[in-house]
Amino acid sequence: MSTKDYLEKDYYKVLGVPKTATPDEIKKSYRKLARQYHPDANKGDSEAEEKFKTISEAYDVLSDEKSRKEYDEARSLFRGTGPRGGGQGGFGFDLGDLFGNTGGTTGTGTPPGGTGERIGDLFGGLFGRRQGGTTQRARRGTDVESEITLTFGEALDGRTVPLRLTSEAACPTCRGTGAKTGTVPRVCPRCEGTGQESRNAGGFAFSEPCRECHGRGLIVDDPCTTCYGSGRAQSTRTIQARIPAGVDDGQRIRLKGKGAPGENGGPNGDLYVLVHVTPHKVFGRSGDNLTLKVPVTFPEAALGAEIKVPIHRGQPKTVRIAPGTPNGRVLRVRGQGASRRDGTKGDLLVTVDVQVPTEIDETTREALEKITGSLGGDDVRGDLLRMAREE
Repeated sequence: MSTKDYLEKDYYKVLGVPKTATPDEIKKSYRKLARQYHPDANKGDSEAEEKFKTISEAYDVLSDEKSRKEYDEARSLFRGTGPRGGGQGGFGFDLGDLFGNTGGTTGTGTPPGGTGERIGDLFGGLFGRRQGGTTQRARRGTDVESEITLTFGEALDGRTVPLRLTSEAACPTCRGTGAKTGTVPRVCPRCEGTGQESRNAGGFAFSEPCRECHGRGLIVDDPCTTCYGSGRAQSTRTIQARIPAGVDDGQRIRLKGKGAPGENGGPNGDLYVLVHVTPHKVFGRSGDNLTLKVPVTFPEAALGAEIKVPIHRGQPKTVRIAPGTPNGRVLRVRGQGASRRDGTKGDLLVTVDVQVPTEIDETTREALEKITGSLGGDDVRGDLLRMAREE
């Protein structure tokens, strides 16, 4: 990546996203374009290969929060430097001074700490190399996504699961050199391995990727048949991922540093695991609480009772039903829910389900008729009918 790339390329436009795009929107667009223009799907198509490289370059900048911020700020500062006269293209300074100055003043007398130095600092961080240097900027590995399905109990207890991941890494055939087995790249004679060359255009002077090696600093005469000289390829590996206790269905777990390997000493990306949980026959889930519907007889609900309710992974607990408990009332058993991040647990929410017998004998019928008579003919639906008539 060079100053010229910064000045001429709009990476948001390359990926077809607005400047306000979220990281997920950027990733989604990149994946779509990468599949379309990947060299494996367009063998022999040089235009598709160049397009793929440009897409990857844009994603490298916009997918990293720090790089994207530097990129946006650098563009904003550069555009904010208005015409001052005396320069080419309406700019009153030498771009070679602007981006390469390490002390003193710029070509227009801008002192250290001024706009020129600020932009130079931004570009130094964004493009990862100083003029005349050969050190490439470390790149963070890309994030990787995976999915797993757990049982209800495994989700509550937590589990370590093996995950088979496919991500981009150094090509296993050429070990990242980009050269065919038995051959090695040679140092580019044009840039002498720096990957950069200077170009003057009247009052402008700026560095750009070497036209001979395309910024790599090396030339591959006989490219690897697996990665086509890029030095990167898809690799498959298996890792052991710890899924924390209390994870819920549809939750996305981030495992830091478990993604694709970084480049040039950069950190690994992260692994995002989408968790699916199979439902339980008895228990349900509401946030950190477990839910349970317990059948209760009419006499128990009317007169009150003590009943036993099941506990997940534990012995049944006794719950008291107060006299006159209506159908649908929720009782709480504390500390019998799902695990939270702070080590505490949610509760078990028990919903009372009053059972009405579908068949009754004569003795039961007589008893119910006595109960009805003892209630004195209370009109339990009187208020309902009255309110329905109101406007």
